[in-house]
Amino acid sequence: MCEFKIIRKKDGSQILEDIVMLSYNEKNELILKDVIGMGEILESALILNVNTMNQKCIILENPLIKDFISLINNLSESKSSKSEIDEIINKLETIKSELKS
Repeated sequence: MCEFKIIRKKDGSQILEDIVMLSYNEKNELILKDVIGMGEILESALILNVNTMNQKCIILENPLIKDFISLINNLSESKSSKSEIDEIINKLETIKSELKS
C-alpha cells in the first residue's frame, strides 16, 4: 500500500503524511485520509502530481479551484448556468484588477 506525503506546491511544505486516500467530496473539497481514517479536508485544492516512486503528492491550493471544479463537473453533466460562469469571470476580473502591471 502506498502512503503519500502531501506537499504544497506554493512553498514545498508538507501538509500531511501517511495518506492512503485522496478524493473529492460532493462540495468539491479535497479529502485526505490516512489508514485509520484520520486526515484533513482542503476546501479549494487540486492534485497536481502523484508520484508512487517517491510517495509524494503535490497539491495546489487557490480559492478559485473549488469553483472551477464545480463548473467543470456541471459542464460535463450539462447542468451549468450562465450565472455560474459569470461568477467565475467576476472573480477573475477582481484578481486581474489587483495585479500590478
